[in-house]
Amino acid sequence: MIPPAHPLTLSIILPAFNEARLLPEALRAVHAARAGLDRHGWASEVIVCDNNSTDDTGRIARELGARVVFEPVNMIARARNAGASVATGDWLVFIDADSRPSAELFEAMVGAIGSGRVLAGGAVVRMDSDDLRVRLGTAIWNTLSRLRHLMAGSFLFVEAEAFRRIGGFNQAFYAAEEIDLTHRLRPLARDSGRRIVILDRTPLLTSARKVRLYSPLEIGRLIVSAVFRPKATLTDKQACHLWYDGRR
Repeated sequence: MIPPAHPLTLSIILPAFNEARLLPEALRAVHAARAGLDRHGWASEVIVCDNNSTDDTGRIARELGARVVFEPVNMIARARNAGASVATGDWLVFIDADSRPSAELFEAMVGAIGSGRVLAGGAVVRMDSDDLRVRLGTAIWNTLSRLRHLMAGSFLFVEAEAFRRIGGFNQAFYAAEEIDLTHRLRPLARDSGRRIVILDRTPLLTSARKVRLYSPLEIGRLIVSAVFRPKATLTDKQACHLWYDGRR
């Protein structure tokens, strides 16, 4: 790893809508993982964007040591951008509130950033379920992610300057805003001689709750619609109801 010219600061941002049940475990994992940053002399901050929650998400986040910002419009892209708007870090790390990053994943991220050859990155994912549908879906996504260098929103990191230069997440999208971000970052990566990486040896553990909460028909309908009518589907809040109808 090539040491940066100065110690870096990471801003770890979690968008959270009614996440009182899973947020504590996510924040504990984040705090444990970021402890390893001290060995590199890197500082970090944790920001939770309370995205108009009706439960105790905001209170829990504060009690567990996060800075809390509020975004009244229920939209993941807006919540991510609201967190980024108050971030002070050289790099932004976006983690979903139902995910649990490991110290090994953070160490791999530090190595990628410290190499000086990376503008942004993500990681392959591992779901907390042995359901065959979950395993198959995860395998398909991880393969696409590796081959096309697509970042999953459950865990991605990006240089703050580059993120702000392209205007952050596109707030027209109710879902897949991280895929759109990946595409818009590619010209910057190419022009700067850097790249977008997918960390594939240290998977992110994340929740498979959508498979438990929604029927195969509901999930399949969304996937088919997103494949054949991507923009119309992903910019329609009702079509993306799996993220917004409040089922937890």
